Amino acid sequence: MIAHVQSNFGAEPPPYQGRTGYVLLLTVVAALGGLLFGYDTAVIAGAIDYLTEHFRLSPELKGWATSNILLGCALGAAVAGPLADYLGRRWVLVLAAIFFAISAVGTAIPATLTQFVLARMLGGLAVGAAAIVSPLYIAEISPAHLRGRLVALQQIAIISGMVVVAVVNWLIALQGDHAWNVVTGWRWMFGSETLPAVLFLACLTLVPESPRWLIKMGRTEEALAVLTRLAGAERAKWEAEDIQRTVAEETGRLSELLRPGYRRILVIGVILAILQQVTGINAIVYYTPSIFRSSGSTDIWALFWTIITQAVNLSFTLVAIAVVDRLGRKPLLLLTSTAMGISLVLLGWAFYRQLPNAWVVVFIQLYMASFAVGMGPVVWVVLAEMFPTRTRGLAMGIATVALWLADFLITQTAPMMYAAWGPASAFWTYAVMCVACLVFVLLFVPETKGKTLEEIERSFLGLGVAASRNR
Repeated sequence: MIAHVQSNFGAEPPPYQGRTGYVLLLTVVAALGGLLFGYDTAVIAGAIDYLTEHFRLSPELKGWATSNILLGCALGAAVAGPLADYLGRRWVLVLAAIFFAISAVGTAIPATLTQFVLARMLGGLAVGAAAIVSPLYIAEISPAHLRGRLVALQQIAIISGMVVVAVVNWLIALQGDHAWNVVTGWRWMFGSETLPAVLFLACLTLVPESPRWLIKMGRTEEALAVLTRLAGAERAKWEAEDIQRTVAEETGRLSELLRPGYRRILVIGVILAILQQVTGINAIVYYTPSIFRSSGSTDIWALFWTIITQAVNLSFTLVAIAVVDRLGRKPLLLLTSTAMGISLVLLGWAFYRQLPNAWVVVFIQLYMASFAVGMGPVVWVVLAEMFPTRTRGLAMGIATVALWLADFLITQTAPMMYAAWGPASAFWTYAVMCVACLVFVLLFVPETKGKTLEEIERSFLGLGVAASRNR
């Protein structure tokens, strides 16, 4: 069938005649993986202080209880790509949904910290898989003219999950006093994820496999049936042939990434991914209620301010999506790393001078807004654009694993730093990392706005540099 279609290659592509509503439905289902990503990683924020008191954890063990999921995320991200190539995108998402559900139940009923950690790590595997496969599936079923906006829904879904779980944690905490939350409330916080996980699993029964994967596996008839529903019959034939040709380009190996020009791209990408984390985002996100409590908030108010913080995160991520193609990637990274550094200096000053809780609330919102406009979504945009086509999947996987490991380091050490140095010194340390990020972006990260992926690749590999400078 594909051979029959090849004669049409090079001609003007037939008009898109698919059903946008159907594409949107598939996107929403896949984006539920992103919502569970946000839900699963952020649920710990509302529960960790109660969990710490319940199991009588030291600062080191409090960090371990919070951060262990990130080792699962790193492993999930490392294996999700190859597994999605072997089993298919849909089946990996099904496995992720099952792991999310088992983890939710397992973290709600543990008798020991070890049982909790094992269940949490299983959730980490699901998060790592969803982080890779959900946007991959969305990209592969989306028409070109809608792809950017539909893939962006994944980032919105992740932060929406963080907002939802912040509200759920707050509502659960309202059901009893502090003692009840120490014994029972935190269990309901983790267990609440079971509902969206089962919903995700049920919805996945309605979606087809990615047509791109089907063609890669030689299942052309099935792929054309899916593409026909997505884009119309004539367009489906054209896209099937186009997919077959582009699949042949994805043969990049690790050895290619280690060649001089490619190696430089990989190093820049990995460092940028690490800097996104060591500038302190998850030392705040995962411990937001703890920070508010330490500055004078009650339990309920600390959880309420956490809702506001995640709402700010979501709102300014939408701003980033609206302005990234107008203002450019590099200016946003420079502006927001500066604003994050200033916010952290002010936050440390508020703790050092023991200012009223209101100041801590304001400075955390300023930091969160700054991160959400730049270092959060824009880093992912740059990583997706900068790697060459042949090695993009492999390089993104390496950068993502580096990001999760850096996230683990920050999350594990944050309670230890807060206990040993005090919050002020901890926040000032993260501010220094913002300065390092500013310098790195200024010196090494190029502007990719308005360039094709091929132009970006040539620029990085030392080809056409003079031409790019003359633009």
